[in-house]
Amino acid sequence: MNQDELKAAVGNRAAEHIEPHLTRETIVGVGTGSTANCFIDALAKSKHMFDGAVASSEVTAERLQGHGIPVYDLNDVNEMQFYVDGADEANSNLELIKGGGGALTREKIVASVARKFICIIDETKLVETLGQFPLPVEVIPMARSSVARKLVALGGQPVYRQGFVTDNGNVILDVHRLSITDPCKLEDEINGIPGVVTQGLFARRPADFMLMARASGVIDELWGQSKASD
Repeated sequence: MNQDELKAAVGNRAAEHIEPHLTRETIVGVGTGSTANCFIDALAKSKHMFDGAVASSEVTAERLQGHGIPVYDLNDVNEMQFYVDGADEANSNLELIKGGGGALTREKIVASVARKFICIIDETKLVETLGQFPLPVEVIPMARSSVARKLVALGGQPVYRQGFVTDNGNVILDVHRLSITDPCKLEDEINGIPGVVTQGLFARRPADFMLMARASGVIDELWGQSKASD
């Protein structure tokens, strides 16, 4: 199977995984990116079974609405059972790097509300140590240079994502050359830099459950350190 086929397969499996738990009151949080798009397309087949969705980006909202799935503002949602999203990298603890599409802040907010965070990836995204994929950091524009200097002091090589503005009106620094042996510590350190909105490490709130598609067509199920209930 090629990578597009793997994304479609794992998106379908995620939709199948949550379908037995959908009710007319269920709100599903949905991430951003090509794998999340495959999940949206699969989820649309069950749109009559749940209330609606919360989107982590404007692009995701448009795709959901294109399938006739109602999209809610997070402020209007009291409870969210599932959040389903891909990742740019993942380790065996289900700690992630996300934000290659630039939606990391809204993704992190929506994930924080959900009872169960389901990550969907193909096997190329699983690594022993996070950091091969550049770590995205969302920054308030006036602080871009000052934040970059502090990221250099942490051992990284920040690169300004030219011509990109987040849905929140901010900019992205992609930090290269990091070997992230303690994801929670680095997440806290970067979050403490003035001008940083957030960064793409999902370590304080890792995935609860991961579906990983292999080239053979097999989809592995991996649980986090504290197994979440359905």
